[in-house]
Amino acid sequence: MKSIKSNKQFNDLVKGGKPFVLDFYADWCGPCRSLLPTVEKLAKEYSGEVDIVKVNVDKQKALAAKFGVRSIPALFFLRGNKVKHKIQGLASEHELRKKIVALAK
Repeated sequence: MKSIKSNKQFNDLVKGGKPFVLDFYADWCGPCRSLLPTVEKLAKEYSGEVDIVKVNVDKQKALAAKFGVRSIPALFFLRGNKVKHKIQGLASEHELRKKIVALAK
């Protein structure tokens, strides 16, 4: 699973035209670690249709601020520069899958 390490990477993702999911997390966050296996599984499953990328809030403070991330985990489902869906906190695989499928359409 890819991680965003710079604003340029984020901008390239937006310009790429493919729908994508930003998974805002921190290494010290228990719920984030609980969600990670599910997110990685879905990233592999939908790799041809939707990019799912991780964003470490401790290292990418500006990007986290841009999206108004106040608590983690936080997932943003985007097409271009438009947020289509948002999930804050833990979510089930079923809920995540539903949002990814809707985004891929």
